[in-house]
This record gives sequence, C-alpha cells and structure tokens, in this order.
Amino acid sequence: MPREPLDLTVPDLSGKRAVITGASDGIGLGIATRIAAAGAELLLPVRNPRKGEAALATIRRAVPEADVSLRELDLSSLASVEALGKTLREEGQPIHLLINNAGVMTPPERQTTADGFELQFGTNHLGHVALAAHLLPLLRSGRARVTSQVSIAADQGAINWDDLNWERSYDGRKAYSQSKIALGLFGLELDRRSRAHGWGITSNLSHPGVAPTNLLAARPEVGRAKDTMGVRVIRALSARGVLVGTVRSAQLPALYAATSPEAQPGAFYGPRGFRNLGGPPGAQKLYSRLRGTEEAGRVWRVSEELTGVSFPGS
Repeated sequence: MPREPLDLTVPDLSGKRAVITGASDGIGLGIATRIAAAGAELLLPVRNPRKGEAALATIRRAVPEADVSLRELDLSSLASVEALGKTLREEGQPIHLLINNAGVMTPPERQTTADGFELQFGTNHLGHVALAAHLLPLLRSGRARVTSQVSIAADQGAINWDDLNWERSYDGRKAYSQSKIALGLFGLELDRRSRAHGWGITSNLSHPGVAPTNLLAARPEVGRAKDTMGVRVIRALSARGVLVGTVRSAQLPALYAATSPEAQPGAFYGPRGFRNLGGPPGAQKLYSRLRGTEEAGRVWRVSEELTGVSFPGS
C-alpha cells in the first residue's frame, strides 16, 4: 500500500535571502524548490555548472516566478569558499537563511580536498565552517537562522582526534560519522557563541533519516562506479513504504528546522517514524556524540586553525 504523503507548511519567505549548499540534486534540490516557492531570493552555490543549470531549470519549472541564481562553490577548496564569501560580501545583501546541506559520503578509497584534508571531513565539515565564517557579517545583518544537516551516522563513531585526516588507517564510514559529528558540534557551538557575543544568529540541526538519495549512488567523482548494495536496498524499502523514508520526506526536517516559527535555536530535528528513519518531521533527542560542550569548543578551535578563519571573540 502506498504511504500517505507527508508535508509541512513553509511560511512566507518574501524579502528573505537564502543560501543552500548541495542543492543541485537530491534532498537539497527539493529543499531549494520549497524555499523558492515560499518567496525567498535563493542562491545556489554549486561546484558543477551543468548540474547547477539543470537544477535552475527544475526549480523554475516548479516555481515559474522563482528568484533563484547560481554561484560558484567547491566546498572541498578553501580558496573557493573564500571567493564566494568575498563575492557575497561585495553584493552586500543580508543573508537570512543558510542551510549547510552539501555532503559527500563514504568514498571507497581515501581521498583528499584541495587543501589536503580527508575528503569527507574537509567537505562536509571544514568547508561549511569556513563558509559560515566568511558569510558572518551578512548572517549577522540578516539575523540569520543557520541549519546544518547532519546524519544518523552522527549517532555512532567518534571524532578521531589522533588522526583527524585518517592518514594512518582509513575507514570511510567512520570518517563520514566523524564529519557529521563535527558539523553537528559546530552548529550547536555557533548558536552558543552567537548568544554569548550578541551576533543575532540562531543555529540548529536536522537530519533526513534514511532515504534513497544520491549519497550512496554511483558517484564516479568519489571513486564509486556503481550504486552500493545499501542504496539498492533502501530504494526497494522506500518504494514499498517499509521502515525508511522517501526523498520527499527526507527534505522535511531541514525545511522545518530552517523555516518553522516553532523550530528552536540549538535544537535537533528529524523524522519521527520508527527509529527516526522516516516519517513526519519533529524534535529529536540530541545524539550523545553531540552533547559535549567541551568537545564542541575543541572542534570550534581546531576548525578555525585548520581553515585559517576566525570568528569574533573566539
């Protein structure tokens, strides 16, 4: 039996400027389409111009009046992140909404970013840290809400402090968990520091549950020539309405966290179904790996050092 459609109401975002990473396909594209339909001016920072143009066309077919444009961004290059920050600061328009959604998952072999970091840690976490730092003046002027998309993988594993870049012994799944734990700790620390220093920004977390997205599909650019067995199983379960979510339902926690008047700073949102794998969005108990304020402060400091960025008062 087909599952009942899930949805939520996105409030009017007219007059707001939104930046969403990883919006050229999958969950991110769905989130971006809903944000555009709510009236926001939408900026899509993309690495692949061809995919970016295809995403623009998709959004405009769904929302003919959409105010949406592309910007260039490769989160695996700190120079690219800095360049986007400079471009947007020169434009001088406040940013009201930032969704840190982009990610890469479990390359079968260890790969590195342009700056020599393990690819998942460098892209999923450090790239977003640098982006927030470079956009901070615009986020402050927009009194922005920042939503960082983590994963159920942040409920397992740990930060490998002795080998952050997995140079001695690479494990793709553990490295992925580390990247999402680090991003989650950073997102919560951003909210605490904003309150402490009066930045006017709020920050929260979301996770999409489990759904048949592109993260585990064939990705030649990360060394995966064909779909994983995992994504094939997830697609089969999702199509039958069993256990996991759909690409559509997986969009909803981030949409809720980023736009709902009821969503709270420093909170965590995800699917409310069985084991939080799928279902309607709602508040979640914070994963144990994301509760440590001392570790969050350590992530913050190390991330500043590795990326070469700094936040005021740090």
